[in-house]
Amino acid sequence: MRSSQSMTPRIISFRDGVEPSHSTPEADRLVTGQPRLTVWNHYADGSGQFFAGVWSATRGEWRVRYSEHELCHLLAGRVVIESTGGERYEFVAGDTFVIPAGFSGTWEVLEDCRKIYAIFEQLSPASATVPHTGPEGGTAA
Repeated sequence: MRSSQSMTPRIISFRDGVEPSHSTPEADRLVTGQPRLTVWNHYADGSGQFFAGVWSATRGEWRVRYSEHELCHLLAGRVVIESTGGERYEFVAGDTFVIPAGFSGTWEVLEDCRKIYAIFEQLSPASATVPHTGPEGGTAA
């Protein structure tokens, strides 16, 4: 992962390789399937509040609770994001959308997907020492 902690800011290219991080949704958030999640976090700013990279997931559904704002651009696949209030959004490759902090609901991958993400999470004084590592929506979104 690259950051802007050097003296001279430089452009971060997603063409540069970074180590992937693999995970699965926590068991108490899993609704269906056995999705596998992979994150290539290409950028983290020095404050620990802004992150950007690539995320992929296999089919499944899990509950999410966002404390961060996330811009998503879907590169491949098909997903459904549904709020706890029942608002349902379906996105396919080429779609771009924002999930605001405070959103709660489910994230369902209908076709294995891949997205570019940019996340901003304002840190509270209590969380200032706990860096965010990728697009998790509370747990992997």
